[in-house]
Amino acid sequence: MKFYNTLTRQKEKFIPIDSEKLKIYACGPTVYNYIHIGNARPICVFDVLRRFLKYIGYNVCFVQNFTDIDDKIIKRAIEENVSYVEVSEKYMEEYKEDSSGLNVMEADSHPKASECIAEIIEMISDLISKGYAYAVASGDVYFRARKFNEYGKLSKQTIDTLKSGARVEVGEIKEDPLDFALWKASKPGEPHWDSPWGSGRPGWHIECSVMAKKYLGNSIDIHCGGQDLIFPHHENEIAQSQCCNGVKFANYWLHNGYINIDNKKMSKSLNNFFTVREISEKYGYEPIRYLMISSHYRSPINYSEEIIKQCISSLDRLYQFRENLNFLIENDNLSNCNTDMCNNNILQEFKDRFIECMEDDLNTADAISVLFDMVKKYNTIINCSDNTVLNKEDVLKILDLFDELCKVLGILYERNLKVDSEEIISLINEREEARKNKNWAVADRIRDELKNRNVVLEDTANGVKWYIEQKY
Repeated sequence: MKFYNTLTRQKEKFIPIDSEKLKIYACGPTVYNYIHIGNARPICVFDVLRRFLKYIGYNVCFVQNFTDIDDKIIKRAIEENVSYVEVSEKYMEEYKEDSSGLNVMEADSHPKASECIAEIIEMISDLISKGYAYAVASGDVYFRARKFNEYGKLSKQTIDTLKSGARVEVGEIKEDPLDFALWKASKPGEPHWDSPWGSGRPGWHIECSVMAKKYLGNSIDIHCGGQDLIFPHHENEIAQSQCCNGVKFANYWLHNGYINIDNKKMSKSLNNFFTVREISEKYGYEPIRYLMISSHYRSPINYSEEIIKQCISSLDRLYQFRENLNFLIENDNLSNCNTDMCNNNILQEFKDRFIECMEDDLNTADAISVLFDMVKKYNTIINCSDNTVLNKEDVLKILDLFDELCKVLGILYERNLKVDSEEIISLINEREEARKNKNWAVADRIRDELKNRNVVLEDTANGVKWYIEQKY
């Protein structure tokens, strides 16, 4: 298995630190608003990473933080005339609702910055004692970026390049423009905690170094997040962690590509800023998840209404294939087909191809194509004319593998939650009875009722098939 490591800019064979417990840290949201469509990509992509690693046998410990104290949270609290805790708690719950809607597995730990203040103060104190950080008269504490001679290794920028882009904010007193804040002195009306340097709150970067150490240890296998976090956030995490702990912080750095909206950069000023919530209310959550994994995670992707509708069509094909297989099994209406199509060797080939795609830097796009190859090959089961009988065990094998691979990708989950299958089957049976008795009015009424609920009926020689049609 290989991953593209941002640190080395090449694909590398994945070798875990401890084969008994694989440690992954993912940067979570700053909880001051609903997550936007761009936030959904790392959430979905690295959920698939976790699912796949578990699927091939790893014991994965997955930590994703909540930044619950930040300038944006404080600003929102002032605007709404509430406490920062009310803002952060509200949007943590909203995040969890969207995350659940996207079928994202809950992290093993969801630490909050505000719950790790003691550990943050301890790490800052350690960095000061080692000469990597310093406090100024205002009560702020800064990290000496130049003292860490590997600074810039993740973003592949030189100190001179970084210096030319660095700036000093009003009120900051730094030894060097490159230095970044570990602790911020409190301002009137802001939340604050006591520290050896005075009342204040943590900087953004230090919290992830502390939480990764607290929940996963000094060295972790994989650190992941969006491309926008490479610099300065992840660059600063490396500097803090390695200077404090004296060991390599993370062996593999995985970063997902950007999302454009109608081929333009997402921006509130361009009026093309969309939250996951508002898109889900129109199209559902699953098409969003499908979009996020339909391309290779490092490639940029584009969101538009046309593209999200294409995702819905792709999901329709996958759902209908599964429903067709279930129909054959549940009704014992098995076509006459060549059982060689369903032998274990062919099914194993599909599984092996899927795993090969995923082991090649988490290539979900090619993994999805394996699913559609299964659909293409086995759809012939439904309407074939060979003389060899296909038995239920064969169809079950196909369905089991198909569901198994879909589960790794975290797809084909949403419609099951919205449909009362027993009620629909009962109505279909009632309709069939009406047709048998030539009570066409009742039969048509039931069909129309189901149609209004987006249930499409298909009368076949083997019985009535049904599926849910998505309409938006």
